[in-house]
Amino acid sequence: MDRKKPFICVIGDVGVDLVMGMLEQWPQIGTELILPRSELRAGGSAGNAVLALRHIGVPARLVSAVGNDDFGRWLGAQFHGVDARLAVCPCASTVSVGLMHSCSERNFFTTEGHLAALTLEQVLSQLPEAVPGSLALLTGVFLLPGLRAHYATLLSELRARGYQVALDTGWPSEGWTPAVRAEVRGWLSQCDHLLLNELEVCQLAGVDEVAQAMPLLQTWLRPEATLVVKAGARGALACKDGQQLSQATQAADVFDTIGAGDSFNAGYLAALLQGASLEQALASACRIATAVLSRFPRQTIKPGEFSDLLALPA
Repeated sequence: MDRKKPFICVIGDVGVDLVMGMLEQWPQIGTELILPRSELRAGGSAGNAVLALRHIGVPARLVSAVGNDDFGRWLGAQFHGVDARLAVCPCASTVSVGLMHSCSERNFFTTEGHLAALTLEQVLSQLPEAVPGSLALLTGVFLLPGLRAHYATLLSELRARGYQVALDTGWPSEGWTPAVRAEVRGWLSQCDHLLLNELEVCQLAGVDEVAQAMPLLQTWLRPEATLVVKAGARGALACKDGQQLSQATQAADVFDTIGAGDSFNAGYLAALLQGASLEQALASACRIATAVLSRFPRQTIKPGEFSDLLALPA
């Protein structure tokens, strides 16, 4: 990674993912099912995002952690070609089993593992000064309790070091309680890009409709910030400076939707890094998310294979 050029720094959760499917219905307790597909791979929101950046040939730094076990050593090796700065925590690695359902929904079963041990000091020690135009993507905060307690400090430090800050909160395990809403609202004034899905936007705003939630959240963000709402197979919406845009996505044959939003985040930020307009960045994000989700197993994607999807219209 050329430190003289703007870059993307991804800060958040990585873990070991075992993806399996398809399930037609939940099995009876005590029985066994044979499923037709599975893949063991690096995952977590930050892991998925930085691997998507590798797929499109955009250099990035990953700041996260692994456990001190065989899974941790395996996990670290999956990020070849990435400037991965992974603290080794004295505990087992986080493991997540993702079960895909034939109705396109999914369930996750995740162990706490090493993610609980990542600290602010570990993150700041691997955070370089930003070249103007550099972006920091923060994700998986609710899986990182040790870091979450100091998130306001991390956001402030990122801005002090010259980063534009992009935040994808994910879903809080305790739900969107009033305390969680107040906590997240306290972070928003430090964000340049807020990247949430439709349900998260509504839950954070405390309203039922995206159309109501977007203008409300916009008032909580910095005046020049961008709110992006990921709408799954329908594409995405964005709001900035009072202007709202929408972007449709192409239909695709998808088995595995895990990491959809993370791949979208990667495409969006990579396009911005290349000087794209908001409209171009949304289109790029949708193209890249579709390309990643259409491939199974994901490990067959080669570094830079999707770089042409970042091409901006003349």
